[in-house]
Amino acid sequence: PVVDVLARTLLAIAEVDVTDADAVRLGPQDYARRLRGAVQGADRELSPDAAWFHDALLVSVCLHVLHHLVRRSAYLQRQLPGRASRIAQLVDLGDAEAAARHAQRPEEDVAFEAEYAEWVARRHGWLTIVGVDFPNAPDRWPLEETYLSLEAEERSGGVGGTEDEQRTVLLADRALEDHDRVLLRGGAGSGKTTLVQWLAVAAAREGSRVPFVLPVRRFAREGFPAPDDFLHAVRHPLADRAPEGWVVRTLLAGRALLLVDGIDEAPEKTRGELRDRLRRLLRVFSGNGCLVTSRPSAVSEGWLSGGGLAEEDFVELSLAPMSRDRVTRFIRDWHSAARLDEQSRSPGPRERERERSTLDEYEQRLLHSVRIYRELRQLATNPLMCGLICALNRDRAGSLPSGRKELYDAALEMLLQRRDPERDVLYADDVRLQQSTRERLLQKLAHAMLEEDASELTRERAVGILDAALPAMPAARAQGDGAKIFRHLLHRTGLLRERSGESVDFVHRTFQDYLAAKEIVARGRFPTLVDHAHQSEWEEVIRMAAAHARPEECAEFLERLLAPAPALRRPQINHRRLMAAACLDHVTELDPAVQRLVHDRTKNLVRPTTELAARGLGWVGPIVLELLPDPGQVPD
Repeated sequence: PVVDVLARTLLAIAEVDVTDADAVRLGPQDYARRLRGAVQGADRELSPDAAWFHDALLVSVCLHVLHHLVRRSAYLQRQLPGRASRIAQLVDLGDAEAAARHAQRPEEDVAFEAEYAEWVARRHGWLTIVGVDFPNAPDRWPLEETYLSLEAEERSGGVGGTEDEQRTVLLADRALEDHDRVLLRGGAGSGKTTLVQWLAVAAAREGSRVPFVLPVRRFAREGFPAPDDFLHAVRHPLADRAPEGWVVRTLLAGRALLLVDGIDEAPEKTRGELRDRLRRLLRVFSGNGCLVTSRPSAVSEGWLSGGGLAEEDFVELSLAPMSRDRVTRFIRDWHSAARLDEQSRSPGPRERERERSTLDEYEQRLLHSVRIYRELRQLATNPLMCGLICALNRDRAGSLPSGRKELYDAALEMLLQRRDPERDVLYADDVRLQQSTRERLLQKLAHAMLEEDASELTRERAVGILDAALPAMPAARAQGDGAKIFRHLLHRTGLLRERSGESVDFVHRTFQDYLAAKEIVARGRFPTLVDHAHQSEWEEVIRMAAAHARPEECAEFLERLLAPAPALRRPQINHRRLMAAACLDHVTELDPAVQRLVHDRTKNLVRPTTELAARGLGWVGPIVLELLPDPGQVPD
């Protein structure tokens, strides 16, 4: 069957509209993909193993076809010397040296590789969320049962942001099926390391390639290791047992998959050298797959173009935010893992059943909350934040929506204080700041964005804000100037992202609102909040300000929201009053008289008795949906 399908695929060589030069430029992988596209569905009847073998064999045949085209054409050899040389090198290694070595692989290599593959599957076969340590939350769960395929965007045709640029969306874990080498960008918690684990486990179990997981933080100071030092550089427990020369022989055979995780975790001044050493290694040991991950702002456009990784056939992908369906799937998988975890710890069947019922209830509450509360939806855009939301929801016995401040507090503690140390990221830069100092500096940036009604700041403006704040913060000032502190906050907090090297914004608007509210409370600028309380874009700032305010401040603030405002229209006045009601969910301590006042002024707003009143309420905006009574508790 494989022979029949392969013959049909190869017949497409005569049909596809590709010149010899274009075919050589495509390379064996993309040329094979073009041929498969011309006979779609030809492999439908093949088993998964047979289909994989057909695809691998097709790539090998295409390599020899391209080699034949180059050898018979002096023109191609002159016009595409780099491609011609690379194709010849692949053929030489693939046909001669690698084939000979594969036939004569030492028995000790075979035995060690099996042990190594088993270790990879066991070590990387579990998902964990660093920084989440709630007592009732599972600290890990099986990767194979709960892995969620994320989407990635591939840019082509133009330079970032231009009209000519085109974006193609694909599943991130399929990226290395379509491309041998990938530079993957993604924010903190977007799933880069989890993808590395998935690819490593898949390769180890299939035996198609030998995965080498290379977290950059493990060799951040020493630089990219030589092949023989791969295992020792990452402090692999089997390093001392590996046969001498095993890694080199694997690379020579083109059977390696290099998973270089976290370029941003190396010191900024060494990242260029790290890239160059990786390029040289891949040029010497051609035919091996490679995935390099980084936070978006840590590697410039030059990493690919202008003598960068593009010369080694790398393509650039960016992880996309999770869709609503994927968020739902994540929440269900998380709770499934929690149930399994609880079953292993519960002493008896009655306790296990009670805990299962409780977790079912928490799961349904959270799914409902994510659908209803837009601020929660805006946070749940990557696996890290989804995991945090699930853990906090369970820790709070399913009452997450009424305590979003705790969610932000937990997220900031994880990102600003614990994430890097718990992941052994020690040398990314030489700035050492406590969480409170990092948070105050970020508050300055968030508050400036709010005051200037801007969703982002220019790099110069951000540095200027930090320079102005540093004299009053001796601990931070001792670490460097505004530019240095800005780079640290950008690369190490996971809260900021850079836009085309010219501007910066927060990865989540909700974090910006939370930090801006905290700064407003610190400065005592409650009148500013009242002036903007009728504007929907200030809703989260106002709620979080009420959560941070002291009891006396909060009482006065809510009274101002309820006071008459002749300059405003009725829907705007209603919006202010509903904001006061929404704030009650976030207040820890408040004068009972003020609580009664809020209830008296708003109790009839969300229970319209006529269609006209209902339409008037609708003009207030989406906040109404959060305050409407349960449909099951009121008449039609």
